[in-house]
Amino acid sequence: MAKGLPGKEVCTMELWDAIRQRRSIRRYKDQPVEDEKLNRILEAGRLAPSAGNRQEWKYVVVRDKASRQKLIEAANGQEFVGSAAAVIACCAVGVDHVMSCGQPCYPIDVAISMDHMTLAAVEEGLGTCWIGAFKEPAVKEVLGIPEEVRVVELLTLGYPDVEPKPRQRKPLEDMVCYDRWS
Repeated sequence: MAKGLPGKEVCTMELWDAIRQRRSIRRYKDQPVEDEKLNRILEAGRLAPSAGNRQEWKYVVVRDKASRQKLIEAANGQEFVGSAAAVIACCAVGVDHVMSCGQPCYPIDVAISMDHMTLAAVEEGLGTCWIGAFKEPAVKEVLGIPEEVRVVELLTLGYPDVEPKPRQRKPLEDMVCYDRWS
């Protein structure tokens, strides 16, 4: 870490390096994540922007092995969920706010927060994987999450035991048009 603004530390990795290096990791080393690293990753999520600055998310960090094992079943049998050093249940505590464009805020806000965490994890030498294939009622039961709270995604976190190659990406010109849809 290098010094930034007075009293603030900044990461030394370039943002573009983290973006290019991020991969979905589905195999982890049997090694715990240090509290300092975990806290910096959670702080990155906390600092994410949200609609109206509502910050209506809450994270349940699951390090307990027995709980992580129960999450395997809740995550449709994805075994790697149990082998990650931690699983972060990324939840929305407010789900009623809708933007004027008609989109509900909570899935977008939580996703932005999670993306901040995935990039911070890369900077820390850790891997993550977004888990959208899960049974929300089962996750809530395992983790004691109240009924009115939404579990938006699960995020595995740990030291990668694999270095996946980059996946094919569509060319930019296939995704971008200027001034009008084309």
